[in-house]
Amino acid sequence: MSDIRAGGQGEYSLKGKVAVVTGGSSGIGAAICRRLAAAGARVAIGYNSGADRAAALAKEIGGAGHLPVHIPMEDSAAIRAAAAEVESKLGRADVLINSAGITKAVAHADLDALDDDTFDKIMRTNVRGPFATIRAFAPLLKRSGDAIIVNISSVSAATGLGSSIAYCASKAAVDTMGLSLARALGPQIRVIGVSPAAVATDFVPGRGRAGVEKQAAATPLKIVAEADDVALAVISAITHLRLTTGTTIMVDSGRHL
Repeated sequence: MSDIRAGGQGEYSLKGKVAVVTGGSSGIGAAICRRLAAAGARVAIGYNSGADRAAALAKEIGGAGHLPVHIPMEDSAAIRAAAAEVESKLGRADVLINSAGITKAVAHADLDALDDDTFDKIMRTNVRGPFATIRAFAPLLKRSGDAIIVNISSVSAATGLGSSIAYCASKAAVDTMGLSLARALGPQIRVIGVSPAAVATDFVPGRGRAGVEKQAAATPLKIVAEADDVALAVISAITHLRLTTGTTIMVDSGRHL
């Protein structure tokens, strides 16, 4: 099995590697793309409706070989086509980051407000979508021999607190799916989850910065999570947690406590 250590103890590099990031055109996904590119990887920036943002980000992060790719979470055929495009244009895939996701703010006590269509859309996008992406990219990742999948989950999976009950359930499903996949895909592929608390992005409509700061104030560390904090955790998982698979890392200022 190959090793991303370029030579000598403590030296790690992603040069020559290809990373695929779903939901890569904005928010946490964009922050991850920036960090991956800075570490030397060529990045396939997955997007659904953000083609212009993905193209702009590919130029912004610098370096050669970055590729905007249409990876819509609800369309398995399009995801398979994206995998074929990455293979054709970039030749390999060593890292897959499942960052795409959706939610809708629905009060947990208002069961009727969480209608079937909303529930099903959240589950299709947040659970089936990452699975379909892993399924499509698994052959390329296995060929790497030293690959990793990082699923962006949420502390909501552990606490049951979040924008909606469906969102909490979807992230719990992603964490459990990661356990199964870590067994199924080893030793060629590691599977790690990264679970932030509320992050200072516009992911939850109407929450705003003040809402994120209020949540952070109730945590032991009292630090607002920025998108780059999550990206740093992802990079650490890729480059340094060499014997870690089938587990989820909290990046939440201790909110789960």
